[in-house]
Amino acid sequence: MSSTPTSGLSQGLKNRHVTMLSIAGAIGAGLFVGSGHAIAEAGPAVLVSYLIAGLLVVLVMRMLAEMAVAQPDSGSFSTYADRSIGHWAGFTIGWLYWWFWVLVIPLEANAAAAIIHAWFPGAPIWVLAFVITSALTVTNLFSVKNYGEFEFWLALIKVCSIVAFILLGCAAIFGFSPNSEVSGISHLTSEGFLPKGWGAVLAALLTTMFSFMGSEIVTIAATESKDPEQQITRATNSVIWRIALFYLLSILIVVCLVPWNDPRLVSMGSYQTVLEHLHIPYAKLIVDIIVLVSVTSCLNSALYTASRMMYSLSKRGDAPKIAQVTSVSRTPVYAVLLSTAMAFLCTFANYLAPAEVFNFLLASSGAIALLVYLVIAISQLRMRKKLLAQGHQLTLKMWFFPWLTWAVILFISAALIIMLIRPDHRIEVVATALLTIVVVCSGLLVSNRRKSQHAAGLVGDAA
Repeated sequence: MSSTPTSGLSQGLKNRHVTMLSIAGAIGAGLFVGSGHAIAEAGPAVLVSYLIAGLLVVLVMRMLAEMAVAQPDSGSFSTYADRSIGHWAGFTIGWLYWWFWVLVIPLEANAAAAIIHAWFPGAPIWVLAFVITSALTVTNLFSVKNYGEFEFWLALIKVCSIVAFILLGCAAIFGFSPNSEVSGISHLTSEGFLPKGWGAVLAALLTTMFSFMGSEIVTIAATESKDPEQQITRATNSVIWRIALFYLLSILIVVCLVPWNDPRLVSMGSYQTVLEHLHIPYAKLIVDIIVLVSVTSCLNSALYTASRMMYSLSKRGDAPKIAQVTSVSRTPVYAVLLSTAMAFLCTFANYLAPAEVFNFLLASSGAIALLVYLVIAISQLRMRKKLLAQGHQLTLKMWFFPWLTWAVILFISAALIIMLIRPDHRIEVVATALLTIVVVCSGLLVSNRRKSQHAAGLVGDAA
């Protein structure tokens, strides 16, 4: 163990690690399975929902990249909120973001365990979830290189799977499918492009906006590479084609080949429905393997991201001091262990506590993604002037500043209000708001205590 808590993080991530993380970081099981729910909700017009959500992420990533290229930091937007809005803001969004990923760990572990349990019914799901989480925790403990290498291969499998699906789908659309009944784009408009109206598109938008959570991880991971500025710039510039290729083109293929009201989209997921529609052998097994890889990748990234955010909070005096202690390989081991320990507690709550308790815990993270985006936009709006005043020559800038930044702020604010009005999303906003109030109050207490200690120190020096 390092003898000092301030030895800093390593730069063990290679360029190919960061590149693959930037390409596949936002691709989770939601694309392969969850997108089917969005299609059933809005029909072919779900493409509009994904397009708007994707555009929002592109703009948010551009704003984040402007700050991250100028001042790379493992705390990413939490650090920038601290510097531009106030200490309470950095404290609040940092801990909310940590909580979001801590909750992702048991969710993804249970999802992976459920798939394996279907293959090996004799193994209890909770044991499998424990083993999977423990194994990935060990890989995260040794060095960031282990995380990067593991994530590289998982991400590569995801990317290859999507590319194969796109090629297969395009071949079917253009009449090269073994199933002669499936071809063309008739399902795109056969029952109207807007079968449920614009209200359904809005409802699907509220779902799809959370599909891209994870795109920002690359700005955290890049700080542990040898050239963070170049890696962040490259990742940001590629986010447009990544969303267009992996999400928009994939969903377009699904709505072209399968009727939007096919009940299998909800029960099986979009990818499996298409493969079965094309009579591809072992469609379920293929998709199960892809989803298993995706949730394992997401779990791996959740462990990494939660630990780095706690490490950054600790460096700023907002988390236990032990969380900034690093190992010989300069890995924040206690930050990893503390994050994993909280994830295990959430897992036990899932099995032992009443269902309402765990459901409320899940709901408390429901609007955190939008809060993160909102804080990034407000931070960039205020930090641009500070960076220029400090003499920073911004090599990467937000487009049409400040108009697009204000547009993002207004859009996210409107989305939160709509979620609060809609009964199916109200609990997420209310639970997240309650959690945010608790964290903000904690942050204000920490700030006041710090000011009191500083004032006491000045008095002591004067004496």
